Amino acid sequence: MEFSQHSRVWIYQSDKKLTDPEVEQIQQELDDFTIGWTAHNNQLKARAEIRYNRFLILIVDESQADASGCSIDKSVHFMKHLEQHYHINLFDRFNLAYREGEEVLSLPRHAFEGLLKQGKINTETIVYNNMVQNISELESKWEVPFKNSWHIQLFRDLVIQ
Repeated sequence: MEFSQHSRVWIYQSDKKLTDPEVEQIQQELDDFTIGWTAHNNQLKARAEIRYNRFLILIVDESQADASGCSIDKSVHFMKHLEQHYHINLFDRFNLAYREGEEVLSLPRHAFEGLLKQGKINTETIVYNNMVQNISELESKWEVPFKNSWHIQLFRDLVIQ
């Protein structure tokens, strides 16, 4: 299926790296969910993917049917089910992800701030903006240097120049 660059995106970040077997199992559950995902009894043109064994991404192309409040609630309920089943946290917005070499890591806000103060995370460190709204932004604004992300607004005073 081809998806428009304007397709809506929701990113759920796990607080821990998923194992390869967990990724396989979760991907199957995500596929099953998106196949049956509806809004007002209309099938949504949807798909899901997992990136870096950490990010669960739902995508809906609304050219076929709009994602309604009820359908979004269904997806949140489904994500909460995954949280419980796999003992992960997908809703902590202050669990911040960044890249260290080839590895994607995440930390609670206070630990992230500590690495900023030590200079281990700097303006060039790749961070993840899980608030992107569509595929176009996912491709261009999701995985960006700290200096180009929303993180700089919140943590500017902690960055070592």
